[in-house]
Amino acid sequence: MPDFRAILRDDRIYFFDGGYGTLLQSRGLPAGLSPELWGLKAPEVIRGVHRDYLEAGADVLTTNTFGGSRPKLGLDADPYQLNRAMTRIAREVAGDRAFVAASIGPTGHFVEPLGELTFRELVEIFREQIRGCVDGGADLILGETHFDLAEARAVVVAARLECRLPVAMSMTFEGDASLTGTSPLTFVDTMQNMGVELIGTNCSAGPERMVDTLAAWAPRLATPSFAEANAGLPELDDAGNTVFRLAPEPFAEQAARFADMGAKFLGGCCGTTPEHIRALRARVGDRSWKRPEPTDDARMVLTSRSVSVPIGFSHPGVIIGERINPTGKAQLTAELQEGIHTEAVRFAAEQIELGAPVLDVNVGAPMVDEKTLLPGLIKTLIGRFTAPLSIDSNDSAAVEAGLWVYPGSPLVNSISGEPGKMEALGPLCKLFGAPFILLPIVGRKLPVTAGERLAVIEDLLVEAEGLGIPRRLIMVDALALTVSSKPEAARHSLEVMRRCRDDWGLPTTIGLSNISFGLPARELLNSTFLSLSMASGLCSFISNPNSARIQETLHAAEVLLDRDPQAARYIGRFSEWTDGGGGAAAPVADSGPQTPDLPPVQAAVVKGDRDGVVALVEVELGRGMAAMSIVNDLLIPGILAVGEKYERKEYFLPQLLQSAETMQTAFGRLRPLLEAEGGGGRKPVVVMATVEGDIHDIGKNIVCLMLRNHGFEVVDLGKDVAAERIVDAAQEHGAAIIGLSALMTTTMVRMEDTVKMVRERGLDIRVIIGGAVVTEKFCTAIGADGWSTDAVRAVKLAQSLVA
Repeated sequence: MPDFRAILRDDRIYFFDGGYGTLLQSRGLPAGLSPELWGLKAPEVIRGVHRDYLEAGADVLTTNTFGGSRPKLGLDADPYQLNRAMTRIAREVAGDRAFVAASIGPTGHFVEPLGELTFRELVEIFREQIRGCVDGGADLILGETHFDLAEARAVVVAARLECRLPVAMSMTFEGDASLTGTSPLTFVDTMQNMGVELIGTNCSAGPERMVDTLAAWAPRLATPSFAEANAGLPELDDAGNTVFRLAPEPFAEQAARFADMGAKFLGGCCGTTPEHIRALRARVGDRSWKRPEPTDDARMVLTSRSVSVPIGFSHPGVIIGERINPTGKAQLTAELQEGIHTEAVRFAAEQIELGAPVLDVNVGAPMVDEKTLLPGLIKTLIGRFTAPLSIDSNDSAAVEAGLWVYPGSPLVNSISGEPGKMEALGPLCKLFGAPFILLPIVGRKLPVTAGERLAVIEDLLVEAEGLGIPRRLIMVDALALTVSSKPEAARHSLEVMRRCRDDWGLPTTIGLSNISFGLPARELLNSTFLSLSMASGLCSFISNPNSARIQETLHAAEVLLDRDPQAARYIGRFSEWTDGGGGAAAPVADSGPQTPDLPPVQAAVVKGDRDGVVALVEVELGRGMAAMSIVNDLLIPGILAVGEKYERKEYFLPQLLQSAETMQTAFGRLRPLLEAEGGGGRKPVVVMATVEGDIHDIGKNIVCLMLRNHGFEVVDLGKDVAAERIVDAAQEHGAAIIGLSALMTTTMVRMEDTVKMVRERGLDIRVIIGGAVVTEKFCTAIGADGWSTDAVRAVKLAQSLVA
């Protein structure tokens, strides 16, 4: 077989194989058993499935290693040996007729601050799995069915550290976002920053719904893509088996549209069979493929887990908020020295409210260990806000530590011409997909003229190119030197901006206020220089967003430079403008959770202010408010408002968890008082468990947290729990409800075991079920009392059953 990268450049359309889980189940895989572990005992069955897909026309065979990570397999298994063995089977069948893709699925765990695993730990877990696949003969690494951007990035980082094979990465979306709030476009932006060779989507639903995902990422997609839809949605047949109803021919008719939308690889996911792939290949025929051409001309894109900020010559100028910097800020400095983040969080919230799309984060204060404090503060900020961050430090080790905890593509500020700087930080930025500011300074002497700066820039670009760093990761600092001492400084900066735009197509940024240092009426100079700079190609600037004059200049320039269609943003912000002669800027209406009319404790829950909520509770207690009143009148209305935002897709899983944990923190303070007031009486008990054979517990854990926040006593039995143990625990604790979770179609059938046992024992206990594959029809078929697709609906269901 040729190198896989070679076929990414040709004009052919290729085909992945289809689903494995339901197919293996039809060939003997027991319900609830790991397909990977079973594959070691039944290698001929695995060979048979690979062989059938090969004969059906698949160009790429996927290894039976989707759940082959250590957290999925358990401590007794050897992930390396299993992955090598399963990959060897696929390699033997493929021979030189097909490529072998090493399937790397989710671990079932979140990265901190959403979960307990560190990003480094997750990377090491994937490295162990990938190592086995590489030694087994894989041609590419295929991350598939991922729903969290941080975990998807961990697969890519692990693959880059472990081997030189190309990487394909696929995310599954629920509507217009993944489970943790990543849109298709933000996923593409992040993966392209990381240099992923093939970007795709799989699972989720049938091919008709997947069309929306491909359309959503099209504006900035410049990488070959693939799409693997399910054969419709899962249903339960009369025998209680999970089936997918979309037959091969209609599946092929619908999925062939992906080729028309630019996909280079097509395939199938849950419920698809060799016949689906054969029909799809016949339907597509010999049509050719052309590399996608983005319609959006962004030169750089910064991302968080859920937000993309494009930077380019036709995009709005980006304010990089400068306030999280201890220089000249005594309180912030003192807090950073104590490891406290309160003031930094306040600065972040203020700047976002004032319209800064990106926040610069600098902790360089005396007596501060930046290598520890910077990643700690980054974790706090990404847990509270969605704005992308700029990691700002002169300490390369601190920058690296920050990159290891960030879930998207942050900006690194900066890489200069200092000897060894590009060599140290450039490869890290490439590995993590982190764009950076190129600072044209060599040694201690500042380059005054445009010619001097451009010479340094050219040398650094050559060095970056030698390290394989793409231009999409580079933005140039045009250097603003004060005109009070160097009158020609502004003119040279403007020339650098123009040359970067016209000669190299590179975006530029600048520390705006430096230009006016030492002069009166600094905002006049700053705003005028901003206007000239934007006309010369400036794309972003580091500044305090709390300046009305700067905001006015920015938005007016966008209109005059034809970067604000129909002047919509300008009109929205300044329709009631009056000449105030400068001063503070007005907040942006849609900049984040707005809670101006809510009581402080309730607002803290809505905003997820876990660090500040206890102090606010103390204030209410000091005013004489009873603990139970705080719960009923402030905390519960707050979490209900969060649930409504989640249902309206204003909040996603990270915000839901942050608010739930904030409420738990407040409860921790109030619990002794509630018991003293007599408010700690009997609560309805819910026994929660993931069913036997299923080791996925993320969704179940979230439901447990939300139920506790709504006044339920929760007994969490964990994952892979047998029906008898579940029912025994429900009897022991006097439970009103049993909650069951399952993620896989092969394990959801075990839910019926618990329902039957409850009925056989004659217990007056309601059974509710949930999970990605659970449907209303399945719920009715097994006789459960209700079902839910997410934690918010699960709480409402539980409340209705105990009312």
